[in-house]
Amino acid sequence: MKKAFTLLAISAMALGSAYAGCGKVVTNEGTLKSFDAATKKIVVEDKAGKAATLTLTPSSKGAEEAEKLVGKAVKVDSEHGKITSIAKA
Repeated sequence: MKKAFTLLAISAMALGSAYAGCGKVVTNEGTLKSFDAATKKIVVEDKAGKAATLTLTPSSKGAEEAEKLVGKAVKVDSEHGKITSIAKA
């Protein structure tokens, strides 16, 4: 019985830690300061002056227009530093 309880407790803890809050979407709103086509990285600066460096992926919505948005107000949604969508604000 102790072995079954221990196995159940270990698997419950493993499932809880595997979730770890994944799927959290972070929204950055501000000015697109730069776009590096070679590394696919962008820098978004918010109104407080804090800069966030994020990475475009092939599945990012609006990625094809990122270069045209430099210097403009943008809204960027990302998960773990990878952009899911980028659009003009």
